[in-house]
Amino acid sequence: MSITQHQQETGSATEPQSQPKAGFGTGRSEFVVVAVLYAVAIFLTVGTATMNVQGKSAPGPQFFPILVCIVLYLVATLLAVQIIRSPKVPDNAIHPGSGQFSADMLHDLGHLGKDEDEACEEAASLAPAKTWKTYSDWRTVGLLLAGVVAFVLLLNPLGWIISAAMLFWVVAYALGSRRHVFDIGVGLLFSSITQLAFGAGLGLSLPSGIVGGIF
Repeated sequence: MSITQHQQETGSATEPQSQPKAGFGTGRSEFVVVAVLYAVAIFLTVGTATMNVQGKSAPGPQFFPILVCIVLYLVATLLAVQIIRSPKVPDNAIHPGSGQFSADMLHDLGHLGKDEDEACEEAASLAPAKTWKTYSDWRTVGLLLAGVVAFVLLLNPLGWIISAAMLFWVVAYALGSRRHVFDIGVGLLFSSITQLAFGAGLGLSLPSGIVGGIF
């Protein structure tokens, strides 16, 4: 039995599997994110509308929450439209590595003084491992989740400037950045600007933590 016939009988491991007929929900699991964004936007809208505002200062403490609500509604709507128009269908086909073994190469291997069945087994053992196009990066998800939890726990004792800068660094590190000093500097810059914007522009004070005790 030739190696070509052996491949035809056993079937190639790299051939894509037949895909079932996709329904409307296939590739549209991101609607969960849309629902979360709308829920957060509605929650902020109700909180902003029922906020007990003292005084008549402009722009007032309701200005920034209103902007956040508008952005959330806009992002959720645009994301929903994008998901409906272009669903991301999962790719369940097997994608081999860079190594490829042609039928001619396998045929040549069968004439090196070995039995053809042994040559087929050797070629199968040398075949690249099966890899998948999509996967879940739980390490990155875990780092981001740990950063958010640490930010919540350290916000009051350390203050906004330090805790927000630390959160920025954790997010940058989780996403692949290795410029630690640069990322910490950028995080401190943006957290300081946000602190000044809330205090001077909106009249709201973010937690100062140990920084407030120093100054």
